[in-house]
Amino acid sequence: MHAPHLDTLNGLLRGELAATETYQQALSQIDFEHGAQQLTQIRDEHSEAVSLLRKHIREFGGDPETSSGTWGTLAKAVEGTAQLFGNSAALAALKQGEENGLSNYEKLAADERLPHACKTMIAGILVPRTKAHIEALNRLQEVQQA
Repeated sequence: MHAPHLDTLNGLLRGELAATETYQQALSQIDFEHGAQQLTQIRDEHSEAVSLLRKHIREFGGDPETSSGTWGTLAKAVEGTAQLFGNSAALAALKQGEENGLSNYEKLAADERLPHACKTMIAGILVPRTKAHIEALNRLQEVQQA
């Protein structure tokens, strides 16, 4: 039997895979002297979220996605943005992705159709991490503008 929340979790997994790819692209394309450490940490936290989501999907009897799918186009967009417009535009694109993720996570954390364990993971881990990512990107943007 296929549970609808597995589709939701796999959607989150695709988003986290795309975020990991996006930060990897940003790190290879953007000229950051002081921001590389923060961006590396954010990338690593998205990678940890991938592992966490895969574990949850397996625990609920599902098969985790292996590709970011259409979400992966965001990684290419950030790469192109960095090449064309530089660090500030790339940071803005990364921040927009995090804000979209936060909005999605907050909606799902309140979704009564999701199992309690999923909502706890989203509200307890993914929402706070995403908020921290946005704060870190805000600080990097301030440094870029200084």
